[in-house]
Amino acid sequence: MSNKVFTKWNRLLGWLVFLIALITYALCVEPTVSFWDAGEYILTSSKLQVGHPPGAPFFQMLGAFFSIFATDATQIGMMLNMMSAVASAFTILFMFWSISLLLKNLVVKNQSMAEGQGQAILGSALVGSLAFTFTDSFWFNAVETEVYAMATLIMAVMFYLGLKWEQDMHKRRGNRWLILMAFITGLSFGVHFMGLLTIPAIGLIYFFKNYKPVTIKNFIVANILVVGVLAFIFKLLLPTTLKIFSWMELTMVNSLGLPFHSGTIITGLIVIALFYFGLKQTRTRQLKWANTIILCVMFIFIGFSSWIMLPIRANADVVINENDPSSARELLAYYNLEQYPKTYLFYGPQFTNQYSGLDDTRPYVDDKPKYEKDYEKGEYVIVNDYDNALTNFNSDHASLLPRMWSEEHAENYIKLFTGYLDFQIKPEYRMQNELREIVADFKSNMSKGLVDYEEYSRFLTQFRQYIEVDRPSFGHNLAYMLEYQFGYMYWRYFMWNFVGRQDDVQGKYDLHGNWLSGIKFIDEMVIGYSQDNLPSDVLNNKARNTYFFLPLILGLIGLLFVYNTNRKWFWVLLVFFLFSGMAIQFYTNVRPFEPRERDYSVVGSFFVFSLWIGIGVYAIYQAFRKYLNHKILIPVITVVCLILVPGILASQNWDDHDRSGRETAHAMAVKYLESCQPNAILFSIGDNDSFPLWYAQEIEGIRTDVRVVNTSLFQTDWYIDQMKRKAYESDPIPSQLTHDKYRFGTRDVIMKELITQDTLDVKEFLNFITSDNPKTKYK
Repeated sequence: MSNKVFTKWNRLLGWLVFLIALITYALCVEPTVSFWDAGEYILTSSKLQVGHPPGAPFFQMLGAFFSIFATDATQIGMMLNMMSAVASAFTILFMFWSISLLLKNLVVKNQSMAEGQGQAILGSALVGSLAFTFTDSFWFNAVETEVYAMATLIMAVMFYLGLKWEQDMHKRRGNRWLILMAFITGLSFGVHFMGLLTIPAIGLIYFFKNYKPVTIKNFIVANILVVGVLAFIFKLLLPTTLKIFSWMELTMVNSLGLPFHSGTIITGLIVIALFYFGLKQTRTRQLKWANTIILCVMFIFIGFSSWIMLPIRANADVVINENDPSSARELLAYYNLEQYPKTYLFYGPQFTNQYSGLDDTRPYVDDKPKYEKDYEKGEYVIVNDYDNALTNFNSDHASLLPRMWSEEHAENYIKLFTGYLDFQIKPEYRMQNELREIVADFKSNMSKGLVDYEEYSRFLTQFRQYIEVDRPSFGHNLAYMLEYQFGYMYWRYFMWNFVGRQDDVQGKYDLHGNWLSGIKFIDEMVIGYSQDNLPSDVLNNKARNTYFFLPLILGLIGLLFVYNTNRKWFWVLLVFFLFSGMAIQFYTNVRPFEPRERDYSVVGSFFVFSLWIGIGVYAIYQAFRKYLNHKILIPVITVVCLILVPGILASQNWDDHDRSGRETAHAMAVKYLESCQPNAILFSIGDNDSFPLWYAQEIEGIRTDVRVVNTSLFQTDWYIDQMKRKAYESDPIPSQLTHDKYRFGTRDVIMKELITQDTLDVKEFLNFITSDNPKTKYK
């Protein structure tokens, strides 16, 4: 097959798998809002409102475009779901082209394909891309409005462009691919940070192309550098830029007396001028790589500019305006996820910190200053007392690699991983007989099995002033990371996609959510009970899918083929696989147990394994080509592999991924709203009871006289402000509190001390709480 003919069929078959994927997802797409974040993304996209940090402004703008094609408001949810379907279909398109291009790099010598090679490569790409089309987690993302489908598309496009760059790297205009990748890197900040995880693999492509021979020294340096580039873009370049914007805004307004946002505008003009002069000077002096680097940074900024939408819409006081990122300083806090608890990756506190007192050497640390606009003064003012405002963690309970960090999940850590931790009475209290008796009785009950883990944790909290609790060891943390974070929260998901799945009930180290192969004796060993005489609700669970290890085996064949053919490409793919899978679980430091299964976040690694599945088909062709004519061998291998891998995945997964008739979330939201009295206040708590309600009101205009109040957000000053404004037909929440009474850093905690059983009038109580009399304060 000539290169011209190959290119023609490569394009045609690429668009064919695109159509297959698109039709599949269109048939299975959910017709309206679904649970979790989908409802929020639908309404914030259609109306360009501000969702939860860290935001997805580029995703939202694309969603606003897709919502234009809805024939009426009830179709907007489906059109936004279709956006994920289209993005996923394009992912399959670029995957097909990536497999064919990758195989050409691996097996085609001197740019000339041997007889049958082109057909074998195309058949391999067909099997690999269709296999990924029907995998469990990717299909799940493809039929609802979530950022993960588009984030996977960005990863697929980035990897494909990396392959094209490798092909043209030493040509005159080869770096155009690099500049395009820089632009897409910037765009990925407006969708999900997942898209950045291709950077190390692409950096290694550059290294292997340009550095020969590869030595141990330059190999180690290259791996450190490519991770450094990722860290620079994600953790330094854009956060530092936002800090500069924030600092300039404060300086221009507070020191020079300029109007609000003037510092932001001036900084933007300075950045544009710096790029202009940088490009002009490097072009004049013929500094090729300096010019290319400046262009790449500039295009990252151009892609990142979608974030401008957030403060623009926040200043418009849209109804849904989470965290209100209306200025440069607030946008920085939004990017840094400051509303969420701080996590520590390499050194920090463990869950036993809650059972200890303050740190002996440094009991308190500074909070971040919270700035607000004072329109009377025309400047930003600090509203919180941030000096030594936060309790520091106790260094006695800090550890390297603090995997078991979440105090909310202490009982699960103890139950599943550490067991009961020993504790002793502090030396200064050991002479108190009553305390010694209490501790001795408790330990005796523990030894008899009379104390459950919740009671144990409660006892440690109650007596933490008097006791010293042993912290989990480094070995405990390492074992937890390997067994739970990598094993249960990654490899279990991996096996779901390429071996089989037991059911769709969330697994909590119990008899649900396990992987299942369909091979009886293996499944009995894995799950721990007989697969005979199972009840009908287990056997008939639509998510009970078994693939008999076939996708896994084909992928492993491909992995070994790459390893034996080209170790450099093997390392590129392995790094891509690790960074888009286990590295995510390491970075997010997952807890036992998350609110839901997290397989959707590691789909990128399943994309890489499906590349290996496609290459595995070619490996089989390579093994048998000596024995059969390629005109017979290639169609046979391709058809057999299509049936045994994409075929079995499609047949097993279709029923539990077909959401075409699901309207549960929508029906629940409508029933809740319609059941309320006129002008009622409806309190909600979390995502699944709030976002569908928001969707029903914001998109379909159902019962907009009802005020939905999310009690989780009602603790924040920005949300209280929004609740005190009229929204559609809903009146403001009645409140006697002015903003200065509840703003951040003011009355964040109320001490409760039970003195009397008598009742107190609510107005008197609020007057006491809001009083500025120093006698009502505690510090």
